[in-house]
Amino acid sequence: METLLNSHSEVTEAALAAIAHMPTASLPMLMDEAFAQRLSDADVMRIAVLLAQKSHGEGGCPIGAVIVDNATRRILGKGHNTLVQENHPYNHGETSAIRDAGRQDFSRTTLFTSLSPCEICATLLHMRGFSRVVVGDVTNASGTEPLLRDKGIQVDILEDARGIELYARFRAERPELDREDWKGIRALREA
Repeated sequence: METLLNSHSEVTEAALAAIAHMPTASLPMLMDEAFAQRLSDADVMRIAVLLAQKSHGEGGCPIGAVIVDNATRRILGKGHNTLVQENHPYNHGETSAIRDAGRQDFSRTTLFTSLSPCEICATLLHMRGFSRVVVGDVTNASGTEPLLRDKGIQVDILEDARGIELYARFRAERPELDREDWKGIRALREA
């Protein structure tokens, strides 16, 4: 079967946007293995940021995540924060991507997240056995990187300027939602 994105295709913003917005199960119809192998860490982080933009456009918290197989670079799962959209306190970008990937051995995968994970997501990444986490923004939020490293997870920082600007704007526009996402509704009453 011929795919739209193959070994001859350029890795463009439009291609990354198509990958971000297409359901994960349908990605083999869009791109072949040769194209997936050519996706750099910066490209995968851009997909996570495009997912964060999707969440923001839906009225939610701008956080996205992508899980790739370390050997094949195939995207196994992706997602974005849906705290607001699904009225669910722990549908974070990371948990959404893990849910999308399903039950599998995550020890051979890397999770790319547009923002430093919260403590709950960091614990889940350890519990599920991820070998590597790449964080796209430690400017607006950080703190769990040492926890992940202490648990034996390789943590790399690959800040994406567009993602950093998006989250800073969101935090300025919706500080109460930012606080709720990180600390829960109780934190709003305490503020």
